[in-house]
Amino acid sequence: MKTDLRTAVTVDNSLSGPFRPRDRPSIRRTNLGVVMRILRDAGPRSRAQLAQDTGLPKPTITNLVAELISLRLVREGPVQRDGAVGRPGTLVQLDGRDICGIGVEISTHYVHVLALALTGDTAYEHRSTIAAARAGTDALLDHTAQSVQDCMSALQQDGKRPIGLTLAVPGVINQTPGTLQYAPALGWRNVPVTRELRTRLAPSPPRLTLENDAKASAIAEYVHVQDTDMHDMICITGERGIGAGIISDGRLLRGRTGFAGEVGHMPLSPERRACVCGRFGCWETMVGLDTMFRLAADEDDAIHDPAVELETRLAELRRRAEAGDSRTLAALDRVADDLAIGIALLADVFNPGAVVLGGYFTHIGCLMLDRVQHVVRDRVMAPNAGGCQVQLSTLGFTAAARGGAYLALDAVYQDPSGHHERRDLPQPCRQSEVY
Repeated sequence: MKTDLRTAVTVDNSLSGPFRPRDRPSIRRTNLGVVMRILRDAGPRSRAQLAQDTGLPKPTITNLVAELISLRLVREGPVQRDGAVGRPGTLVQLDGRDICGIGVEISTHYVHVLALALTGDTAYEHRSTIAAARAGTDALLDHTAQSVQDCMSALQQDGKRPIGLTLAVPGVINQTPGTLQYAPALGWRNVPVTRELRTRLAPSPPRLTLENDAKASAIAEYVHVQDTDMHDMICITGERGIGAGIISDGRLLRGRTGFAGEVGHMPLSPERRACVCGRFGCWETMVGLDTMFRLAADEDDAIHDPAVELETRLAELRRRAEAGDSRTLAALDRVADDLAIGIALLADVFNPGAVVLGGYFTHIGCLMLDRVQHVVRDRVMAPNAGGCQVQLSTLGFTAAARGGAYLALDAVYQDPSGHHERRDLPQPCRQSEVY
């Protein structure tokens, strides 16, 4: 997790939009959220430190912390002993042990369900293999709903409850109605995904939201990046399709109609191969997973079999490369060169500090990374590629579901007091100051 307090503002604004307080209750909700985000991003803090971080009076912080404790969102931890003169302070840290957020990714090859506690710990995780495009819309949504039900049952047995679910899908979405407008890799158009999933999860579905898989992955990668000065990055998802989540100055770029990041359909291929989107020459026809497998092996080879776990097929591809198989090595070199061409173009346009390669690149990208970095340095206009580092994701195929879980939990950070019924909770005593 980051320790830069600026992240608490920039990330949350990019997720949920700026909060505009209009009255005393909304100011209090805002301040509760600020305290929560500081504890998330900076770790346990004393009340004195929280007052210093927020600029709020100490009595205000005392009351805010008391309310968060009553909501079981934070708890008191160990006493801080740093050698300072005066009474040692008790640290306050995130709790939320009974709540979690669920992230679900529908991929072309699998459905991945991941539940995260408020502390970021994994509460549940399961991935099931399915040939999504062949399954059809209803069958795939039935499969997804059953996977979610299994997750919710497991959480209930552990005494946890989901406060929300974010579904990450490979396509262009309309968030307000929860519609997947266009997903060429799945063959979907204008599918009311959240409505269909909510119906299947009746009678008590969690709060459902929809997100693009690349954008959800970018959120997860940004949260996990170790460099606290890194606020400009591009996260490229590598699967059958290619997408990108673009973080600029700590904010996720969506564009006017949500199409920002559809980099897989940049027309870069000189061979003008047909793309699933109906056009020709798209970048993903050069570097997508189908292309990698096609270049590396004949159609009857086992690595093309969608019934086999994707990681198993990628491990076999890596084994062949490490054994010196000439066709596999040639395929890797070809994809590396074509991947670098697109990355260099993105680096010229956005000047990111890092380009993170996720998805299938995580599993075999180490065999291409040196070549990609070399070509990028040669092709980017700015000296030394403008400081852009090409690196592999440490999250791999878990990134989209993890980002979805973070988005589901974001509701708590935006309005801590509104995340669950409070009738059975003791109310903190409040002094008569303005929150």
